[in-house]
Amino acid sequence: MFPTTTKFLVIDDFATMRKIIKKVLTELGYTNVEEADDGKTALPALKKAVEDGKPFQFVISDWNMPGMTGIDLLKACKADSNLKSIPFMLVTAESEQKNIVEAAKNGVSDYVVKPFNATTLKEKLERIYQKHNNQKAA
Repeated sequence: MFPTTTKFLVIDDFATMRKIIKKVLTELGYTNVEEADDGKTALPALKKAVEDGKPFQFVISDWNMPGMTGIDLLKACKADSNLKSIPFMLVTAESEQKNIVEAAKNGVSDYVVKPFNATTLKEKLERIYQKHNNQKAA
């Protein structure tokens, strides 16, 4: 698993969903969790964190948001040399194959379909951790 000091950014236009994800992360032992309400506010926050020398180490973003969607945020992060290696998980109510393929093509680390529980989120985090560490070693 990721260290409990891992710095998370949880992005969702629905405050209740942000709180649910934050609560699950807290239950898993993570203490450094910040929030943004859409991609438009998240992208500058991600860039500023890098500039300040305290980059986010994991992004969990909703797919469907006004302003800037999660997939557009993912594309923007992957196009930025300072953000492209951050593990990125999309949370979505959409389980359509074309969406999953689009996310995979754009470098998503994994995705989770709503509704989900703490066990599912923990399993996804563990899988992303394994994938991320294998890429570092390669």
